[in-house]
Amino acid sequence: MDRNHSQTLQAGYDPNHLLDAMLDKLKLKNDAALSRALEVAPPVISKIRHRRLPVGASMLIRMHEVSDLSVAELRDLLGDRRQKYRLSTVQGKPKPGSPSAE
Repeated sequence: MDRNHSQTLQAGYDPNHLLDAMLDKLKLKNDAALSRALEVAPPVISKIRHRRLPVGASMLIRMHEVSDLSVAELRDLLGDRRQKYRLSTVQGKPKPGSPSAE
């Protein structure tokens, strides 16, 4: 299974709740209007709604910018209950042989 989509299988994860809350907050009538407000292509909203695309950080930031809801509030609406995001053990480490590794 693709690790990027493991979030969509979490218990409580509900992108529809988030999207519906955004429609309500922005007083929009449908997903097409939401896609225009978020400046994304309509298929992106459809893929999120049908759980074929997870809600990523850039989408949460864009939703924050247009709704004034905090990222924490948006994650709560989404059902993302993770306390921390973990970085790979490889990220942030200098490559062997590079000047910063010595």
